[in-house]
Amino acid sequence: MPLNSTPTGVQSSRQPERLDESDVAAAPAPESAAIQSRYGRTPARRVRDRRILWGLGGVFVLVLGAWVLWTGLDGASTQIEARDIGHTIIDEHSVSVTFEVALPVNRTASCAVQALNESYSVVGWKIIDLPPSSLYNRSFTEVLRTTDLSNTGLIYQCWLT
Repeated sequence: MPLNSTPTGVQSSRQPERLDESDVAAAPAPESAAIQSRYGRTPARRVRDRRILWGLGGVFVLVLGAWVLWTGLDGASTQIEARDIGHTIIDEHSVSVTFEVALPVNRTASCAVQALNESYSVVGWKIIDLPPSSLYNRSFTEVLRTTDLSNTGLIYQCWLT
């Protein structure tokens, strides 16, 4: 019996595959409205999604603009810079602290000066009021009384008053 033949009375279950030009060029059928609604692809949904995206974009632009404005104007605010120059331990209960302050002309300020011991505990503290001056940079020396032997004397913080 030949290889490609079937016995008599038996039909071949294998049919040769055929390609029709209509099968290849056929476009998929458009989806029905029920299927589009089921999967959220309705025109109303697209319009709502577009509005939400535009709204979120607008909120982002407003927040970014507010941040840029806030940080830009913050740099124009008056600032005080304080810098430690040195300290001298006078005795067991006092220390002399020298510091420099840069603040706007004719403005008053206050500074907190502290003395620390070996374990970085505060053993002396004093708030100093700085009078207005026509100079931008000024140097000050203050003597702090301490409760224990101090290791160092530092400027802690300054602020406008």
